[in-house]
Amino acid sequence: MAPTIQLLPDLPPGPARFRDRPSWTTLIGAGLRTYLTPRARKLADTRFWRSNTHAIQRKTLRDLLRTAAPTRFGRENKFAALASTADAELIDAYRKSFPVRDWYSFKDQIARMREGGEPDVLWPGLVRDFAQTSGTTAGDKFIPVSAEMMRSNFRASLDIFAHLANQNVKLASLLTGKCLFLGGSTNLDTNSHGIRTGDLSGLVTPLIRWPISSIYLPGPEVALMSHWPSKIEAMALRCINEDVRMISGMPSWAMVLAERLIELARARGITSRVPGEDGVPITTLRQVWPNLTLFVHGGVRYQPFDPRVRQVYSGSPTGADIAHRFELYPASEAFIAMQDAPNPIGAPPGSSHPSLRLNADLGNYFEFVPIERINDPDPEAFSADQVEKGQRYCVILTTCAGLWRYNIGDVVEFDGICDGPDRRGDGPSRLRIVGRHRHFVNAFGENLIVEHIETAVAEAARAADFLVGEFTAAPVYPSGPRRAGLELAIEIESKPEASGGSLERFRDAFDASLKKQNVDYTTKRTDGVGMSLPTITPLRPGAFHRWLESRGKLGGQHKCPRCANSRELLEQIVQFSGDR
Repeated sequence: MAPTIQLLPDLPPGPARFRDRPSWTTLIGAGLRTYLTPRARKLADTRFWRSNTHAIQRKTLRDLLRTAAPTRFGRENKFAALASTADAELIDAYRKSFPVRDWYSFKDQIARMREGGEPDVLWPGLVRDFAQTSGTTAGDKFIPVSAEMMRSNFRASLDIFAHLANQNVKLASLLTGKCLFLGGSTNLDTNSHGIRTGDLSGLVTPLIRWPISSIYLPGPEVALMSHWPSKIEAMALRCINEDVRMISGMPSWAMVLAERLIELARARGITSRVPGEDGVPITTLRQVWPNLTLFVHGGVRYQPFDPRVRQVYSGSPTGADIAHRFELYPASEAFIAMQDAPNPIGAPPGSSHPSLRLNADLGNYFEFVPIERINDPDPEAFSADQVEKGQRYCVILTTCAGLWRYNIGDVVEFDGICDGPDRRGDGPSRLRIVGRHRHFVNAFGENLIVEHIETAVAEAARAADFLVGEFTAAPVYPSGPRRAGLELAIEIESKPEASGGSLERFRDAFDASLKKQNVDYTTKRTDGVGMSLPTITPLRPGAFHRWLESRGKLGGQHKCPRCANSRELLEQIVQFSGDR
């Protein structure tokens, strides 16, 4: 772990045990549960979503076109006429009006809106907020966040609790304690036009009001901080004596915080707060926060982090997990999907998790382009009622903030499909994130994507008895006697009880998993005449975070690509770490 910075004076050890009786904040959870009952009931009606997703999405598109018709972009593209098109023809007419676009196609309009304060460009009125995206290797991009998008995101946040209620999470008990959010800095840049720019979480956090503010951590002062090593230290000091029952954030940063909390508790002589463990030294997060019930996460695939989370929480990589985990698919452009079914009880560490339900009625319209066609001049797109299982798609968004047929760069695969014109679906639209369409390794025809790499890392970590952190993969190009291959740079920490774990075992299991998943990789690895065995480059824990910090990109909103088709990124990280 990177060195921490002492920011606050020493605090008292805190309570030996958190109280079990309800507090006044219990009423927040009880009131929220009552308020959300109609919505929870509707979300639980899977037949409704199977049958009506197409109609809901079509109406959403029509409403978006009508709303934006008076804007400059709407007038140029005849939105008023499009919005009057008959139901049966609306979606095709919309697709024929203009092609799929990327951010750079909107760059000039966004600059006029953000830098010049110009209203009615892509969306009606003055858009006052812009989210700065977390590109690690590309330049900064700015995403409009309208008042309507803020409301959409707020509705999505309520749906989280509605789904949790349907999964038998007791909201009254959950909100008796505190909820910790590991978001980006709330320090926003405001220009002369009053336009605010910053992390999306930083735009949203200032909107938290009483009574929710009474259960929110880490508090406005710590949330404002942008230097993450200092912020983690401040969070640990602020939260160590709080009855935290919910954590929301990326798994990697949640674990950095958890490890610091354990260090801090031991340094202060705090003993376990678990009933029946009086006087026992703290070695796990569960002993610091015995009422921790819920871990809400998103942004990266959870599977490779699962054993490490269990290790930190309960002391064993195959031990008890936090009682409830809930995965989100948030993006700066829109809140796309969320988990609507509980994780299987007793599932082994690193196993797959439930798919995520498409947020079909929150004001954004979704299309999906097969990944093989995304670079075509005018690729064919499909609505949620037209997609097929087993096909990988790029996500195309039309949003209530003025992005029209916008390719966000993510690749998904559907595990559940709704009813379509010529088919009967099996439930709500449910998907899995499998990578980014520009993040792949295909230097020698191996056709590896992020999902392949992540699955192989999780399986290899189990086989070699390793705890792993961040990682990235890249091709190895042939040179002299060196054959073509694949290199994986990965943070590795041997498990405390491990015996005989080895890089060779990890490498062989990693290779075997890639072969099992991908026939192209298998072909290139056959008979030792193509690609060689993978090269595993172990890095010390924290190497990726230190590299991100050196680039000014450290924080809960930033992440490193899992793979790339060039060596530039991997070489930078390995050289910076000094571990080669």
